[in-house]
Amino acid sequence: MPVSYNKLWKLLIDKKMKRTDLITMADLSSATLAKMGKDQQVSMDVIPTNDSETFK
Repeated sequence: MPVSYNKLWKLLIDKKMKRTDLITMADLSSATLAKMGKDQQVSMDVIPTNDSETFK
């Protein structure tokens, strides 16, 4: 099943954020962000959910 993070990248642009800001806010590793940049699957265990405190 193909994975695309285009909506996420567009959201970051709309919020005037950089991908490195996402690493800090969501506590992601650079390896995870690199996989996302290549539209590769990442484990859902490393991505914060809507109910997490990260984005509140």
